[in-house]
Amino acid sequence: MSGIEGKVVAITGASSGIGSATARALAEGGAKLVLGARREQRLADLAGELRSKGHDVEFRAVDVRRREDTADLVALAQDTFGRLDVLVGNAGIGPVSFLDDLRVDDWDAMIDVNVKGLLHGIAAALPVFRGQGHGQFVHTLSTSAFKTVPGQAVYSASKAAARALTDGLRQEAGPSIRVSMVSPGFVATDFLGSVPDPDLRARMSETMDDMAIPPEAVARAIRFAIEQPADVDINEIVIRPTAQA
Repeated sequence: MSGIEGKVVAITGASSGIGSATARALAEGGAKLVLGARREQRLADLAGELRSKGHDVEFRAVDVRRREDTADLVALAQDTFGRLDVLVGNAGIGPVSFLDDLRVDDWDAMIDVNVKGLLHGIAAALPVFRGQGHGQFVHTLSTSAFKTVPGQAVYSASKAAARALTDGLRQEAGPSIRVSMVSPGFVATDFLGSVPDPDLRARMSETMDDMAIPPEAVARAIRFAIEQPADVDINEIVIRPTAQA
């Protein structure tokens, strides 16, 4: 199956930002969607918006730190639409801070969501894809996987680990399961709301205001990876503002 029309796509982190933009982009292409995120009311609002336009959408509250939540999202796709064609692992957090601040709970959370969350998606969807004989993983990563700066060491480490994990999955997936990663630079989302240091948040906000691209730009890249023919695997897309070094 190529293109978007009729594909069953599950998206984590779907309640805002890149996730909700991706849901809209795929729905416009005729995909059947199963949306997951922690903020259930936002999911309900998005599902209502898309259903009002005639799109097939289901949703459930999902915290990717809990393995059973992602498994339930995959099961919802199977129960509702009979299969799952694509899992977009988009959930991610970035409460960045300097290492001297010793915000160990934030470190743990970034590893749990940005790395273990993808592992939970693999554990839930890979057996389904094997049984079907087809499927695709699309992981939203970050240009921070390639370069870190002061204040972002743990975040960058989590994204570098996610990139290595995704490429390892691609190498093991075989000829019928596609694996893609999309690494955005500065994107105009609510990412900075979780940054605890006000000075660091202000500096990052200024940079974001100067150059950030809209989440719809990343959604188009994700859609591009999904709509390719089955024998074409878009392994990696790096998308950033033209002004970003």
